[in-house]
Amino acid sequence: MRIKNRRSSAVLMAGGAALALTLAACSPPGSSSSPTSSTSDAPGEEPAGVSTELTSDPVELDLYLESGFTEQFEALQEEFTKQFPNVTFKVRADSFQNLAQNAVRIMSSPDAPDLMRFPTVQAAAQDGILLNLDPYAEAYGWNDWPQGLLDQVRVTEDGARGSGSLYALGVGYNVTGVYYNKAKAEDLGIEIPIETISDLEAAMDAALDAGELPSMLGNADFTFAFPLQMIQNQLDGLDQVKDWIYQEPDATYDLPSSVEAAGKLQEWAEKGYFPEDANAIDYATAMGRFTGGEGLFHFNGDWEAGGLTMNAPGEFGFFPFPGVTADAPKVAMAAPATYVVPATAKNQDEIAFFLNWIHTDETARQIVLEYTGSTPGGPADLAPPVAPEGSVINETLAAAAQVADDDGAIDFLGNATPGILTSTLGPDLQLLITGRMTPEDFAKHVQEAYETELGR
Repeated sequence: MRIKNRRSSAVLMAGGAALALTLAACSPPGSSSSPTSSTSDAPGEEPAGVSTELTSDPVELDLYLESGFTEQFEALQEEFTKQFPNVTFKVRADSFQNLAQNAVRIMSSPDAPDLMRFPTVQAAAQDGILLNLDPYAEAYGWNDWPQGLLDQVRVTEDGARGSGSLYALGVGYNVTGVYYNKAKAEDLGIEIPIETISDLEAAMDAALDAGELPSMLGNADFTFAFPLQMIQNQLDGLDQVKDWIYQEPDATYDLPSSVEAAGKLQEWAEKGYFPEDANAIDYATAMGRFTGGEGLFHFNGDWEAGGLTMNAPGEFGFFPFPGVTADAPKVAMAAPATYVVPATAKNQDEIAFFLNWIHTDETARQIVLEYTGSTPGGPADLAPPVAPEGSVINETLAAAAQVADDDGAIDFLGNATPGILTSTLGPDLQLLITGRMTPEDFAKHVQEAYETELGR
């Protein structure tokens, strides 16, 4: 089995969990990996205006991807063209920062791609820039898939997230949690999995006492949003945080749980749980240093499981971020790695067929797992792809199942608005962990920026 590694600072916005495998749902099985038919499995009659039959004419699908996330698509493209030789692909890629700045303009142009990586669908959906996928969801049976994560990319007519029409699908469904260095944990006598936040702090204290770095994590590109939200997810007021992410009326981030989580993260930084120069360490560097043996823990998502399996097989494990008490539900940031179809895309039927194929074809599903370390989602009754024995991927899948069982999926704070992470949340985290901003001011300033961006 091949495992491919990928690196990107944009994972803060990628989001998604693997719980799609374990939520109860019922739908038709997907296609086999044999290219015996160009008609995708779909229940009942097709809605007017859409087709689930792939054209036999030559067609080139235009993909606009995020730099660092192209390897999985190269493998998917190769397999799809192998099964359907009349379909080829044109691929463009850009950095997450450039995508965030230019995506709306690109999707609004006459030369809009057929598929684009785009994490914050709400405003673009309301403005008519994105294709409403409801007709395809009906035709292909996507509404029968587990809906916990797809609800995050549904938008109502008045612009509210969490229900309404479907505007995106994931390519990989992720879960966040805590990676750990197995050898260091064993040397320190740390029992895994860790079940409470206080036990996690005790483990990091033990690492400090032994001269080890408790957690390798950089914050040059705002990765500290991970542990901030992981802490806050375990506190009272989680529904208020979800309301804020979904832009509910009168929602606020200036909450007691926001102040408490920010205070805890600041305390961890002051204690030396993170590198002293964390604000100067970017995502790829931190991941490389952790893989190379620096740090007992690393707060991240399952998208790194494939790389760790390839680069350091058997050396790392993974567990869900613990709660305040051992019996607390497992809660984790979870959102699809979302891809959208612009409303002006030229090959809408063909790209919908491609998206459905990714979720239902046996080979495609295996590619998603192997290249991302994440589950492919899709129908709940399809057999999951197989990870290597002893791979950390098996631990990320188990963590995702726990989160699913506890209905503990929550979207990322950085997905609340298109600009909140890069404009305010991230820069303020840099101030917070160096003691230049109080937790109270942090919560207030993030809310002020949120209201300004939304025009409230």
